[in-house]
Amino acid sequence: MTLLKLVLVALVLSSIPMIFIAVRTYLRYRGTRLITCPETKMPAAVRVDKGHAATTTAAGDPELRLESCTRWPEKKHCGQECISQIEAAPEGCLVRNILVHWYDGASCALCGKKIAIHWGDNKPALLTPERKTIEWDEVRPETLPAVLATHGRVCWSCHVANTFHDQFPDLVTERPKSAERRAS
Repeated sequence: MTLLKLVLVALVLSSIPMIFIAVRTYLRYRGTRLITCPETKMPAAVRVDKGHAATTTAAGDPELRLESCTRWPEKKHCGQECISQIEAAPEGCLVRNILVHWYDGASCALCGKKIAIHWGDNKPALLTPERKTIEWDEVRPETLPAVLATHGRVCWSCHVANTFHDQFPDLVTERPKSAERRAS
């Protein structure tokens, strides 16, 4: 019985590195990615089948395949040539990282303060060309390049104030800016 326990312990201990690599691979391929569809040359949002990538990593490099694409279900049986873009830059095409880079060092379009990114709670927002603020869940990932080209960066505080102003204009008292107050 002791030999059996020893073999089981050895088996469990020898599988720890493989489990660690599989978990790391699973975590690496989470999230929505923005790629350029090889067929249309237009942006598309895809998700990698992270479970498949994690289980195939034991045989060497993970085998990537898509779990979802914004061009599906019409093009579900495409050749998935876009995977080469993910393999070339797995972190670079991750939507979250694209946004972090876009906001990095930016100032709020409304108050001018530096924008701090706290993805867990108060996320920065966007200022539309119509001067409305929107949150990221209102933006489809495949439209991200066009949105980043036409929208401004807004801190969470200004987004909340602007949203309140838009929803309850009769409860807001407009005050002149400090420079206007000093001039009068």
